[in-house]
Amino acid sequence: MFSKTEALFQCDHVQYTLVPVSGWQELETAFLEHKEQFRYFILINCGANVDLLDILQPDEEAVFFVCDTHRPVNVVNVYSDTQIRLLIKQDDDLEVPAYEDIFRDEEEDEEHSGNEGDEGSEPSEKRTRLEEEIAAQTLKRRQRREWEARRRDVLFDYEQYEYHGTSAAMVMFDLAWLMSKDLSDMLWWAIVGLTDQWVQDKITQVKYVTDVGVLQRHVSRHSHRREDEAHALSVDCARISFEYDLRLALYQHWSLHDSLCNTCYTAARFKLWSLHGQKRLQEFLADVGLPLKQVKQKFQSMDVSLKENLREMIEESANKFGMKDMRVQTFSVHFGFKHKFLASDVVFATMSLMESPEHGSGTDSFTQALDSLSRGNLDKLYHGLELAKRQLRATQQTIASCLCTNLVVSQGPFLYCALMEGTPDVALFSKPASLSLLSRHLLKSFVCSTKNRRCKLLPLVMAAPLSAEQGTVTMVGIPPETDSSDRKNFFGRAFEKAAEGTNSRALHNHFDLSVIELKAEDRSKFLDALVTLLS
Repeated sequence: MFSKTEALFQCDHVQYTLVPVSGWQELETAFLEHKEQFRYFILINCGANVDLLDILQPDEEAVFFVCDTHRPVNVVNVYSDTQIRLLIKQDDDLEVPAYEDIFRDEEEDEEHSGNEGDEGSEPSEKRTRLEEEIAAQTLKRRQRREWEARRRDVLFDYEQYEYHGTSAAMVMFDLAWLMSKDLSDMLWWAIVGLTDQWVQDKITQVKYVTDVGVLQRHVSRHSHRREDEAHALSVDCARISFEYDLRLALYQHWSLHDSLCNTCYTAARFKLWSLHGQKRLQEFLADVGLPLKQVKQKFQSMDVSLKENLREMIEESANKFGMKDMRVQTFSVHFGFKHKFLASDVVFATMSLMESPEHGSGTDSFTQALDSLSRGNLDKLYHGLELAKRQLRATQQTIASCLCTNLVVSQGPFLYCALMEGTPDVALFSKPASLSLLSRHLLKSFVCSTKNRRCKLLPLVMAAPLSAEQGTVTMVGIPPETDSSDRKNFFGRAFEKAAEGTNSRALHNHFDLSVIELKAEDRSKFLDALVTLLS
């Protein structure tokens, strides 16, 4: 996404400053540091779901271009016609309330008509006029209260759920296409942006398939264009292809066995945390006809004869084992003749680079992840793949531990799970994206393992240690795992109300409202309030 914006600026030789921010506090600080130097500010994947003018207090000359996938868009941003410019696809239905339902011009109080020039009027006429004025003012106050009550209801319905719109990377690619500056690299970044939304369950399957269709047409157009160009066989050219590939994480850069064991989809359905699940995996591999020796070595080293029809063989056996969605529509890229990556490979790699504990600061991590998207830095992408493998292994080991020790408990209206300080690899899950992905995978696995029908329909709240020194935890809320799920999350507003109602020391600093930082000693009263609120 940021790579695409940089590329557009470089095409037109536009000078710019890139400032990574991880939350609202950093955004405010960055704006204060740069507001004297610049008039135009582009906010990518942040800023749409809050009143920006209220938070940043900019001068009247400042203009903000906001390309953000977070929904709902704050109504002030929608109806601001001067300083806020939203970059949103026209077919994205924002469901914004009508202007007159949420904004009302302040009416000046009418002056009382009891003036001295009316001294000749009869007392009875003055009394009648005064009564009429009082009645009119009472009616206006009642109408005002009724309008405010309706406004609260309208805003509550509009702001109740948090969800995601079209990927910001796709929006920026559309902009580049309209400007006839849509390079193959930009198309690939748009594909990675969409795949990131799918991997992190931010959009519905219907939305994903629809957007894949849009990008597939662009891939076809670029392929035809490349056939006519001299660099078609260039050693370092990027060749993008539509794929109907296996739903297995990193399998082309791993062993097939490791990928099956550490992909959420297969691990949850086989129930690999149990001995019975391990046995079912062996039965599955036998049904596919893959020798264990071949499956446990690197995919690239497997016999070519086995790899030829591997996708079809695995899909056929997966259907027998109840896994109907073993293959998924996606894209791959070839850099030259040697390097091939699926879009999900790049998503896992960049996500791991972004939240890796090995980098000193958030800015360093962001820079590493951004660099890995460039075909000239494939060594960083491969390093990200190794980090991603470690993250996926830790995720499945943590899920197995949580399920085997019954750490997932019902609180009534939601499920709750807390990772304790000292848990293996707990440091990998202190960052919001990693903890959110763990929570989603844990909920999917729990739904597959529990026999309690009611619990299958419940959302999940998960907590992980953030800072032992400050005594804080990161807490995330995940919507229920159902086939009909619209991916809308109600925990953002619920967290705010629970924290306010109990005076809990909470920090709502993340762009995703369903992620908060909380003092560990306030967790008990916060959860009690959340239970009461959602019951």
